[in-house]
Amino acid sequence: MKEDFEEFRRVAHQAVDWIADYLENARRYPVLPRLKPGELMDALPGCGPEQGEPYEALLADFERVVLPAVTHWNHPGYLAYFACTGSPPAVLGEMLAAALNTNGIHWLTSPAVVELEQVTLGWLRQWLGLPAEFFGEIFDTASVSSLHALAAAREMADPEARERGARPGLILYCSEQAHSSIEKGALVLGIGRQHIRKIPVDAEFRMRADALEQAIERDRAAGLRPFCIVATAGTTSTTSVDPLEAIADIAERHDLWLHVDAAYAGAAAMLPEKRPLFRGWERAHSIVVNAHKWLFTPLDLSAFYCRRPDVLRRAFSLTPEYLRTAEDPRAINLMDYGVPLGRRFRALKFWFVLRRMGRQGIIEALRAHIGWAQELARWIDEDSRFERVAPVPFSVVCFRLRAGDEENRQLLERINRSGRFFLSHTELNGRYVLRIAIGNLGTTRQDVREAWELIQRTADEL
Repeated sequence: MKEDFEEFRRVAHQAVDWIADYLENARRYPVLPRLKPGELMDALPGCGPEQGEPYEALLADFERVVLPAVTHWNHPGYLAYFACTGSPPAVLGEMLAAALNTNGIHWLTSPAVVELEQVTLGWLRQWLGLPAEFFGEIFDTASVSSLHALAAAREMADPEARERGARPGLILYCSEQAHSSIEKGALVLGIGRQHIRKIPVDAEFRMRADALEQAIERDRAAGLRPFCIVATAGTTSTTSVDPLEAIADIAERHDLWLHVDAAYAGAAAMLPEKRPLFRGWERAHSIVVNAHKWLFTPLDLSAFYCRRPDVLRRAFSLTPEYLRTAEDPRAINLMDYGVPLGRRFRALKFWFVLRRMGRQGIIEALRAHIGWAQELARWIDEDSRFERVAPVPFSVVCFRLRAGDEENRQLLERINRSGRFFLSHTELNGRYVLRIAIGNLGTTRQDVREAWELIQRTADEL
């Protein structure tokens, strides 16, 4: 059908007005949807329309059917997992990127995609205090970024794997608190779960460097081949930071690839007072920091940095004739540095965020979130009914009722049913633990205070 651009312009203005109103007033919605599984599917036809429908019908069904099934990650009361914010500048950049519909297969298919990605990740790298030797590229999620790190690690340890497949016996090391994506990445590469060593942690849930070294030495003595260590700066459950300097020493001593998963907490390296926690990460071979977690950029944007782009390229470069272009030293073909051939213009929205907020604006937001988390931790410590079960280095607080797991499950369920807040949970030392993660740009101190008061009232009811 031929597009009527006057109609599109009119409806698009309505959509932008709706978006602005939504971003300004997201708290008027329940943070969690109130529907049963399958309800959205049952409300829509099983077959698509034979003839095109007017925009008004699309927008009406968006509000009638889709919106009630949305979990509102933009809601100030979203305190689960790690919050992500669809900030106005990022939404604007995403709209423009969608309109351009450009695909960064190689430099020639869209110089803007390739070069703006390098500029934007260069700015972030500087703000994080990382050296210029780190090459940056954007993937969708930390799971994919870490997969590329593991593949590069295998390439460094076993360069013949590209042609004949990996030999058995490669051993990967991470902590008991490492994200499940590390294990999944190893499975994709054929490492096998029996070749993944989950190193025990200390009382603050940080990988024990002594146990790591002992595990490596045991495996070497058994004729196995250690190839990679994954350290975490901001674990998913507690946001603990592994001892990066000690782990970097071990990686260098044993000539192993070191990958640092800083998907959530890496943003905090922008703060001078938090930089000591990251000491040693500049010695890693690769690092991941998710802009869609704590850098106010909507899904999806994962910044992947690699200090050995030559190894990364060796692992992934595969160029058929139909993708060959004229050689130029400044023309970077990102398809040579990873699995994806197609590449969305993700950098545009991040560029808008960095320019609109500036380094100081981001720092102010991060400091506010960390400050409110520290305040919440004090409130919990002052209430004898509760216990805090992990340190609070960033903006996540782990706590529980001094009662059984079932009482804590009931507490979480009642809070989440309220529609005002959404909390998540984890398990620490075999106990059910509640998490509050502050990270949404729209969340205020008052929201955090109201969440705590609701938790206290609900505990009274229990």
